[in-house]
Amino acid sequence: MLPEAVIPARIHSGRILPAFLDERDQPWLHVLIDEVDRFRGRSLRELLQRLREPLPCAAPYFKLRATAQLLLRMGNAEIKSDVSPAEARETLFVEAAVQTGKPRTSIVAAAAATLGLAPAALERALFADLPGERIFTGPSSPVSPHEVALRVNQLIARSLLFRASRVRIRAEGALRPVVRQAKLRGLICTVEDGQPPVLDLSGPYAVFRRTLLYGRALGELLPFLGWCARFELTATCTLRGQEGELHLQTGDPLFPVSTPKPFDSKLEARFACDLKKAAPDWDLVREPEPVRAGGTIIFPDFLLRHRFDSSRQFLVEVIGFWTPEYLRRKLSLLRAARLDNLILCLDENRCCADGEIPPGARIVSFRRHIDPAAVLQAAGCSG
Repeated sequence: MLPEAVIPARIHSGRILPAFLDERDQPWLHVLIDEVDRFRGRSLRELLQRLREPLPCAAPYFKLRATAQLLLRMGNAEIKSDVSPAEARETLFVEAAVQTGKPRTSIVAAAAATLGLAPAALERALFADLPGERIFTGPSSPVSPHEVALRVNQLIARSLLFRASRVRIRAEGALRPVVRQAKLRGLICTVEDGQPPVLDLSGPYAVFRRTLLYGRALGELLPFLGWCARFELTATCTLRGQEGELHLQTGDPLFPVSTPKPFDSKLEARFACDLKKAAPDWDLVREPEPVRAGGTIIFPDFLLRHRFDSSRQFLVEVIGFWTPEYLRRKLSLLRAARLDNLILCLDENRCCADGEIPPGARIVSFRRHIDPAAVLQAAGCSG
């Protein structure tokens, strides 16, 4: 994420207005990309120093800082030395202990001889593993100014969402894949029934713990919106001490994922495999039909159904990040809809606030993997 101080955005009349890069930024983007490319094979420290200096052409300050951050992340920096830095330091320290009181040049020369290096090569190896001394090799493939602009815009939007307390997404044509991606990332969300339905997500500023992980997970959802027929995103964000609303929609210049793939969680895949072994008389149907409950739509992950008695069936939903208050609201909706066959699987490592788990619900807590025996017990059966 971008540091708050350099996010290219301002607040006007309660609206957060991001300064996205567009065609007008192409000239200085060409110059910046060329400048960064010049530093391939040189230390990262030298590149960082160059990026602190002005370009030979006019460039908007905040956009320039954001783009420099992106290009640094896209590039690679490697440790390059004739021997490992740890070995070089150890050899030099041993030689210094043996030649106490001798000039530094003679100690370096003796250590270099021991390693079969020239003194200058030993000097370079001593600190080659420090972040600033690593050698910048640049992006793995060439990048165009147009691609860089889209990626910077994505970074700007993600950095703003990282400071959100609430996010609402109205999407047409492909809401379920978006909900699926939100659930796979463990986001705290509900889907309000309507035409079209609205995905309501808690933002990082609404949780008390694990805000960094949660903020990153929320930002990862953004590229998938580009594949919706149409979307509108509204987020309540805090920027430089002020609260405002961020609006993103179809047509905004954001970088989409290359191809939205069906994304199977390893956790869920393992659970499905384990349950088939533990309960051969039960079928596990992935992604059953959504269920309406109290003005919301619930997208269960599985339908657990007995093969010889179809009346014995339970919905299973895997919950990622959660708070006790979120569970209370969800269970209240389930009770109002008289839906008592939903089993909630809670990841104990993703609790984001203090409080007690509401009693009297079909809840299975887990760490790393979901125990099928515990799920069957919550369903009131043993196999």
